[in-house]
Amino acid sequence: MGRLDGKVALLTGGASGLGKATGDLMAAEGATVVLSDIQEVEGENVAAAIREAGGACSFKPHDTTVEAQWERICADIMEEHGHLDILLNGAGIGGSGVELIEMELDTWKRCLSINLDGVFLGCKHGIRAMLQGTGGSIINISSILGFAGIANSSNYCASKGGVRLLSKAAALECARKTPRVRVNSIHPGFIDTPMVAGAIQRRGPEFREYIENNVPFGELGEPLDIAEGVVYLASDAAKFVTGSELTIDGGFLAR
Repeated sequence: MGRLDGKVALLTGGASGLGKATGDLMAAEGATVVLSDIQEVEGENVAAAIREAGGACSFKPHDTTVEAQWERICADIMEEHGHLDILLNGAGIGGSGVELIEMELDTWKRCLSINLDGVFLGCKHGIRAMLQGTGGSIINISSILGFAGIANSSNYCASKGGVRLLSKAAALECARKTPRVRVNSIHPGFIDTPMVAGAIQRRGPEFREYIENNVPFGELGEPLDIAEGVVYLASDAAKFVTGSELTIDGGFLAR
């Protein structure tokens, strides 16, 4: 039996990177997967590939910064499937790559809107949907940069630090509700995704050297490394886990 048999999962940012890897794994573990993203063509392709592999998967276009779209997608899931058991708040963007003193306010706001406001809206409407069923698990993608700062990414660090503590507050609010909803955060290190590849391209080879010199394992992680952590927190094996921080970073924060 799969670890997620009978569960319905909504994965934002599901068209690429960590979301795609998690969708593949969750479907293989028996979940009915709903992918959402603003990248519609890519998202449809990922969903089709999962179905071709024998999984249950659909795609819905979704801007996570728009509350009405959260209301719509959660209502659609409840109508189509009857319950929502898992929510991965995985949609996000990288930092600006510029110093704080040079950063435009719009650049700051855009990062906070996608990385933090979108997670707030996901928690708000995900919890509401789960309370109509048998409870569930919300997993919010934060970052090692929710713990540690890095130059030229003040907007990203602020957003991911916000996700870390938002997750704890939401977990406490849900802990005594019936049915029970668990909320946890995952803190990836430097993972081989389009987002990290883009950061390396923008910042140059020095940034790759920074990663290799500062990650004890000396290499990038794989998206599947994060997907395995998500599936654990989503599964009944983690039924007593809430308000926690799962760091998957090749030892970066152990220094």
